[in-house]
Amino acid sequence: MEIDVKAALVKAHGGPENLVIVEDHPVPAIGEGDVLLRVRAASLNYHDVFTRSGMPGITLKLPVVPGLDISGEIAEVGPGVTNFAPGDRVLVDPLNRVEGGLMGETQDGGLQEFARVRAHQLVRLPDNVSFEQAAALPVAYGTAQRMLFTNGGIKAGDKILVLGASGGVGTGAVLLAKLAGATVIAAGSSEAKLAKLTEIGADQVIDYTKADFAKEVFTRFGKPNRRSYDGGVDVVVNFTGGDTWVPSLRALKRGGKLLTCGATAGFDPKEDLRFIWTFELKILGSNSWAREDLETLLRLISEGKLNPVIDRVFPLDEAREALRLIEERQVIGKVIVTP
Repeated sequence: MEIDVKAALVKAHGGPENLVIVEDHPVPAIGEGDVLLRVRAASLNYHDVFTRSGMPGITLKLPVVPGLDISGEIAEVGPGVTNFAPGDRVLVDPLNRVEGGLMGETQDGGLQEFARVRAHQLVRLPDNVSFEQAAALPVAYGTAQRMLFTNGGIKAGDKILVLGASGGVGTGAVLLAKLAGATVIAAGSSEAKLAKLTEIGADQVIDYTKADFAKEVFTRFGKPNRRSYDGGVDVVVNFTGGDTWVPSLRALKRGGKLLTCGATAGFDPKEDLRFIWTFELKILGSNSWAREDLETLLRLISEGKLNPVIDRVFPLDEAREALRLIEERQVIGKVIVTP
């Protein structure tokens, strides 16, 4: 397909102006084991902000098309591809688990009209799952699924405090924890965010800009007791780090779990080991997702049990504005771009 199409490119690292829309981006050539995907939806993540601004210690080959999460229809298949055909609706697993690499970082991602994708990264879409719903899943909901269940082992009846609950991973954690039968306390930074979190099922909310969330937990559930299992919450989901780390430890009951998959507010927080040994706490890290997590999430949507929270849908021309909203944390849930 020898035509030029529209794409959003990072040609140099820096501020918002460094994400540029071009009209003359070539349709990528496909080879053995590839498909050419007509991109129908791509969701943005904070990782795309890092791709544009630059990441310390990580060198990217520029220019690059950002956008990790991609869904669409297969336009062409390359030699050796026998299990997919043109017209198939698919979700892309952003992680290349065979050769290494990540869509939107080491290979051009979803902010373009057509993308080259390795066939082994494709997951079939159920007919009743929209492209927008599918594109919301991998980085945010896949991470939440693995963190809560594969590693966290949460169960019905657990009391779970979710920090940063209004973002992609946060809203995913709220929805999935509720599906599991947990009591969810969601922390956010504005009345609008707290109202939306209540709407999607949070049992209680905390405005962490107005109250110490650990003290709020003490008020609502009692202060944790090191000699019993009274007070506190069973689980804290914390992917912010920074100043929230020690208060998260304080909010946990004896034997509680702190689940983390990131550190958006700082990776080297002050620590207090006394809480960890005194209350026998478990600190559990989680990294990315498995293919099975994506298949589980697609099934939940298809069965009507899960509906990803999508804040806004933008055309490709407005990709810079979409990424600005992510960077300034002005969204609740996911932001989708539809080339």
